[in-house]
Amino acid sequence: MSTSAPLPPPAPAPAGTPAPPPAHGPFALLNDEPVAESGADLLGAGRAARQLAGLLVASRGSTPFTLAVDAGWGMGKSSLMRLVDAELALAPEVETVWYNAWTSTGADALEGLIKSVLMRFDRRVLRRGLQRVTERRALLRAVRALTTVAAGPLGVAGLVDELWKSLSVNSQARNEMRGAIGDLVQEWSQTAEFRPRRLLVVFIDDLDRCSEETVLAVCEAVKVYLDVPGLAFVIGCDRSALGPNGLLRDLSPAGSAFMEKIFQTSYRIPAADNHGVKEYIRWCARTAGVEPLLDDALVDLLAQRSDRNPRRIKRLVNGFVLEATLNPVWRDFGPGAVIRTLLLQYFYPDFYRMMTGPSGTIDGDVMAEFRTYREVRRTLLASAAGQPVVQSLTEVRDFLARYELLPPEPLGASGEAVLTALERQLPNEFPDLVANSAFTSLVDELTGRPDADRLLQRLREGPLGSGGEPTRMSQEWAPVWQEMPGSRVDGYATGFGPPLAWPGHEPYGGYGTPQPQPLQMPPQQGGVPVGQAPQGPVPQGAYPPQSGYPVPQGAYPAPSGYPPQSGYPAPAFDVLWVDDQPDRKGVVREVLEGLGVQVNHVPKSATAVQALRNRTPDLLVSDISRGSDHSAGFEMVERLKADGNYDGPVVFFTIRRSTDREERAAAMGAKLTNNEQELRELVLAAMQDRGRDRDGDGTRSPAPPRDQKPPRRTKRNFGEPEGWATFI
Repeated sequence: MSTSAPLPPPAPAPAGTPAPPPAHGPFALLNDEPVAESGADLLGAGRAARQLAGLLVASRGSTPFTLAVDAGWGMGKSSLMRLVDAELALAPEVETVWYNAWTSTGADALEGLIKSVLMRFDRRVLRRGLQRVTERRALLRAVRALTTVAAGPLGVAGLVDELWKSLSVNSQARNEMRGAIGDLVQEWSQTAEFRPRRLLVVFIDDLDRCSEETVLAVCEAVKVYLDVPGLAFVIGCDRSALGPNGLLRDLSPAGSAFMEKIFQTSYRIPAADNHGVKEYIRWCARTAGVEPLLDDALVDLLAQRSDRNPRRIKRLVNGFVLEATLNPVWRDFGPGAVIRTLLLQYFYPDFYRMMTGPSGTIDGDVMAEFRTYREVRRTLLASAAGQPVVQSLTEVRDFLARYELLPPEPLGASGEAVLTALERQLPNEFPDLVANSAFTSLVDELTGRPDADRLLQRLREGPLGSGGEPTRMSQEWAPVWQEMPGSRVDGYATGFGPPLAWPGHEPYGGYGTPQPQPLQMPPQQGGVPVGQAPQGPVPQGAYPPQSGYPVPQGAYPAPSGYPPQSGYPAPAFDVLWVDDQPDRKGVVREVLEGLGVQVNHVPKSATAVQALRNRTPDLLVSDISRGSDHSAGFEMVERLKADGNYDGPVVFFTIRRSTDREERAAAMGAKLTNNEQELRELVLAAMQDRGRDRDGDGTRSPAPPRDQKPPRRTKRNFGEPEGWATFI
């Protein structure tokens, strides 16, 4: 029970009184914009920018040339280029133009880059250039006077469009384009004194984020049409991403040779030194308002785990602010737990999904499974190599027994074969992660906490509810908690709430127990909230039956936009979704409803059989593990196909993806995924196949006869787990 009562609501403001500004707290999010002023440079890029700008100005007589600013994602390419641009603004007779390759696609990139360069020239230069191009074109002599007159009142943009039309009208005009642009640049670059010549520096950013077609179009523009004196190109990209093993790996030898000619030289941005990175982390934390929470040890951890990457550092600090201020799970844990969990979430997302999701492991704790696997792996490999075994063989056998593996005794040289069989049943990520020292050390740091078991459980199950007695917040939050207005100095807060919530009208800086709010229902049709999916199990009868599907108690109903009395036609594609934990796999519902399909959810195999009696769906989406039965979904589909109850497409959506599961799904002609995008693509493919299989009268074509039935597992009696005998 809460020990404090909520404050009364504030009195309504008099009519005409402007609304007060929204309350805000001491925390803020960092932007991801590149640094554009030397005063904002925190990692020492300003000095490199001054030197690069000086080299560009001094090399104007060597134009044309192309300089690559080479670095990986988030390492400061755009910031360095912006700083170079700021330095060039101080140089006489130097102009700059920016082109972001990521904003164009395919052949449009060639036109976009060339037009961006032309837009930088004076109107008189463009007008004379258009006249020269028109006079050179024999086919246009008849309309030369008309074109020249029409171009008279045009502004720079209009002149550029006319010039581009003339230069790109056919292959002959394109052959003349480089010469025409060269004449334009020469006229523009030669000032009245002819010394120094004008220089136009073209910055091209984000080239390594583009498609192969866009990259080649930009490089064609640079090397074929804009390779003229007076132009210098500075291109920000990761050279390795554009190499033979990267984005352009399918290029022909001639194409690869062409790419080699694009860059005359490269500047590889070095990683910042440790001192500079730590100061940058402290600046980010200070700007975000969480500096008191990051001690030297956590600053060192962020510097090491982020690979000294500025963008990663900002992402991690922003993630820390959001988690700490919004997620009540962290109330009883400290900043160290937040940061280490974020590192797992950002850098190892597949493992994180298993760690926090349902059915991620045999016994529900994927972290314990991975750590035990690591030890068992060492024992099996040592045994195979004839080395002394440290781990108890009883522990090894107990672990292997979970996967129905019975190793010989003694293990001897068979240890490697046993390991191979084990890894077929483990998540596909395990063999790679166990060899990743950065990952294993992070796991050890997280599990080495005295509250690790409780933390992992809370990450899986979510925060405690608000109905319990108030708990004492972790003292690790004290540095910020004590500075918040209205807080109690011991960090003791009543009720349920995030540890760093904004100070507000509630007692103790926003930590009072939330009071129940009246449910705001949207407009309804037939008793169903329109456009709103239910957020949890619903009572039987709360939603009307749809399309002949039963709605069992505790199950999610079909999408609510099509009640029978609404007059809307039923969706053309029906999906039966079988999952005993739908609330923890909400991504499945989001994908299905996002594609506009009719969804009927049932929690178990027996209910699925009953639903199939009423209506045959176009697609069956199923989980695999249900409770302690880790092959329930497979056994359901195998039995359905063997008995002829369902012969349509099947997609298994599971957090735990292993070689054994993939092969078992493939044996019955089903697909298996743990990825949202892949699930969407599989559903779309099924929808397209269904459309091709329909006859002219709208009925499904008969399925072709099967030569053989899918393999059946005989280990478990199908009548035991979910009452098959009742329905079959």
